[in-house]
Amino acid sequence: MSADVSASTGRDAPAAFGSDLPAWPQVDFSEFGEVEARALSRVQTLTARYMSRNWLMIPHVTHHDDADITALEQQRKARNAAGEPVKLTLLPYLIKAVVEALKAFPQFNASLDGSGKQLVLKKYFHIGVAVDTRFGLLVPVIRDCDRKSVAQLAQELQAITSKARDKGLGMAEMSGGCFTISSLGAFGGTGFTPIVNAPEVAILGVTRSQEKPRRGADDQVEWRQVLPLSLSYDHRVINGADAARFTARLAQLLAEVAPLEQAPTLPTPTPVTEQQ
Repeated sequence: MSADVSASTGRDAPAAFGSDLPAWPQVDFSEFGEVEARALSRVQTLTARYMSRNWLMIPHVTHHDDADITALEQQRKARNAAGEPVKLTLLPYLIKAVVEALKAFPQFNASLDGSGKQLVLKKYFHIGVAVDTRFGLLVPVIRDCDRKSVAQLAQELQAITSKARDKGLGMAEMSGGCFTISSLGAFGGTGFTPIVNAPEVAILGVTRSQEKPRRGADDQVEWRQVLPLSLSYDHRVINGADAARFTARLAQLLAEVAPLEQAPTLPTPTPVTEQQ
């Protein structure tokens, strides 16, 4: 059969993406017992559509690792005890660590264009943070995280998450993200497989830290505070070795703490020349 005939009949052409899936089962559940029908919110409906698209169209892989945050937690608690204006949680430290890791591995701070043949590398660092609200899952984007301190990020996070939970967010406040963090630390768990938030190429999931025994340099067993990391990524852009290097660098940054506490380096302003 010629290519022209094949194209006209469609007999040998691949089916449109997802068009050959079986129909969703239609079941009258009331036949089996008492039920209650509850409509999904607008946010839940939109989230379901986007998540389905992302899961179907992105070849997901999830890499798991651990980070020793013993020193970080000591530093964080000490700062809070000293009277920080806004209580510091682990999240602003995670954002700072992610930004530094993105600088080291720029393919994570990227997006595939519509053709799927070109990778757009971003020079800015806008981080999305998944927030559980009464409206459904919202992801506000914190902009220019490389230019903000841990304390500044904490203040902005508190403001935007409060707004998300009380009033909801506009699309502008959830657009332009480079990378997303989904934290379930408040609820527990030991790891999960977050879905990449297209058009981003990776997402970091974290669960509750736990005390675990580790062998120290003097061969003595020490109890350390360990944070589980779950990095899901788009395998079209990132391979397993990339993911392992990224999470290893992330764990190193969280363990060292000091690089996260440093004041952000701002670009040097361009001198203004007076007009003659």
